Amino acid sequence: MAGVNVVLGAQLKAARALAGWSQGDLAERSGVGRSTIRNFEAGQSTPQLANLQTLQRTLEAAGVEFTNGDAPGVRYLGPPRDTTA
Repeated sequence: MAGVNVVLGAQLKAARALAGWSQGDLAERSGVGRSTIRNFEAGQSTPQLANLQTLQRTLEAAGVEFTNGDAPGVRYLGPPRDTTA
């Protein structure tokens, strides 16, 4: 990971889908509260930067890449790594 970029709620939701994770799965793996994830994805709030970075790193460890530029998005790079160890 070259650096942590600002992640959008829609990116987070798409990244979870690529990883095959529910909001609860991401919350459990990242340690960030499910309500924080739910509210961010719904556009109701913006998490603290530290939580955004944790969410991004957790999903990147699962094989998802966040892309920014003209059109922010996500893409799947490969099989997820075991993040439970």
